[in-house]
Amino acid sequence: MENGSSAVAVTQIGRAQPRRWLALAVLCMATFIVILDGSIVFVAVPSMAKGLHLTPGSTQWVVSAELLSFGGLLLLGGRMADLLGRRRLFIIGSLLLAASSLLCGLAWNGDVLIGARVIEGVSAAIMTPTALSILMNMFSEVRERNIALGAWSSAGGVGGTIGALVGGPLTEGPGWGWIFFVNVPVALLMAALSPLVLRESYNRERARTFDIAGALTSTVAMVLLVYTIVNAPNVGWSSARTIGQLIAFVALIGVFVAIESRSAAPLMPMKYFRRSGFLGGNIVLLIVGMSVNGGMGFVMTEYAQVILGYSPVQFGLMFAVMTVLTIVGSSLAGGPLVRRFGPLPVALVSLVLVGAAFGTLTNIAVHGSFVHDILLGMILFGPGLGAGFVAASIVALVGVPEQDSGVAGGVTTASFHIGGALGIAILSTVAISNAAGADPATAAVTGFRAAFAAGIVFAAVGVLASLVLLRKRALASATVTQLPSTGRQRDAA
Repeated sequence: MENGSSAVAVTQIGRAQPRRWLALAVLCMATFIVILDGSIVFVAVPSMAKGLHLTPGSTQWVVSAELLSFGGLLLLGGRMADLLGRRRLFIIGSLLLAASSLLCGLAWNGDVLIGARVIEGVSAAIMTPTALSILMNMFSEVRERNIALGAWSSAGGVGGTIGALVGGPLTEGPGWGWIFFVNVPVALLMAALSPLVLRESYNRERARTFDIAGALTSTVAMVLLVYTIVNAPNVGWSSARTIGQLIAFVALIGVFVAIESRSAAPLMPMKYFRRSGFLGGNIVLLIVGMSVNGGMGFVMTEYAQVILGYSPVQFGLMFAVMTVLTIVGSSLAGGPLVRRFGPLPVALVSLVLVGAAFGTLTNIAVHGSFVHDILLGMILFGPGLGAGFVAASIVALVGVPEQDSGVAGGVTTASFHIGGALGIAILSTVAISNAAGADPATAAVTGFRAAFAAGIVFAAVGVLASLVLLRKRALASATVTQLPSTGRQRDAA
């Protein structure tokens, strides 16, 4: 294929790029480093607070600032990639991640660190949906696309585990700044390899018109939602502040829908939400995010480290059991399972596994152990997480035209990560509200059991949504052998 302005149909992209598997490795680096960055910071927060003399409020914002900018800008980041070029935006996001991570590691006070974390979130909001969009369009043949999505999911799981494993040694050794410095060479490598293995792609015939009103409304709405979720456990879910912010969020979403329905170049075409597969897939992703971050992330970490006394390194090694099984689940879902049975059965089984995992964890004990109290839950949860993520992503993104794949990838990414924030907020509130016992440890474990029971409700809601929305008729396009052509695009080496 010639460089420059050669235009090809989307269905030809995978075949036109023989180095697509090397390109996939570069794209998987993106989800790997974003998830690693999100998990590794938790280990180092106490050291950061001590070294920079952070107040409790400032310490919370070290985590929340990145989450706010990431979740708030995902839709805009995806649409910018659709209009300005996906490879170009991927490189910009990679370079921005390298620069912001360097600044985080060198931060000399709390304000600088929090500001740099905001920029890290912006880089992730640009890079993640862009990478997912490139992946979906590069692998147009269904079998290869599903395998690629499995690899994408596995890379995120590996990132989370490595973050938990190396965060402790880095913090205790060279210092907390190194949890950010490790991002820099990976981000620079992505930026350097992208021009060699990725093709530029966007619709050259589409006007580069930004829906400014839609972008502002959706960004403010997303930031407000994440902010409300993050702070609700502290101020109370029933407080006037939380309720008022949720009402404001709903109002902003109403305004956004009105703007998009009248816009000549909408940021997020509302027609996709009328597709049961797109809507159902995103609901499942939301549920999976709520389950993994809230249950297996926040609550499990508190139980294992605070109650059972495992160190961060020990817990990271234990967590690797779940990660390995997540990789197995995502690989099977991306390969034979979805191809043979379809996304709906895979999604249903994965959610049942998640619910069963939470069921086993409702029996945790104050004087428990990893083998007796945690291991079975991780064995069940790992493949459920991997298969559920891949199956939901497939059904949500299949059939989305190339010209809108960036913003659609932003929606799916937002669903998963906002689900994570919502899961932490809900399950931490449940744990605190139900804590009761003769001593602090017993009270905490009682609350944790209630939180894991709430996780079963999460899984049940996901099963119901799958049965209602992910019907065979809606999923017919997910099992075809080739995605339909969606027009012409600019394709330059």
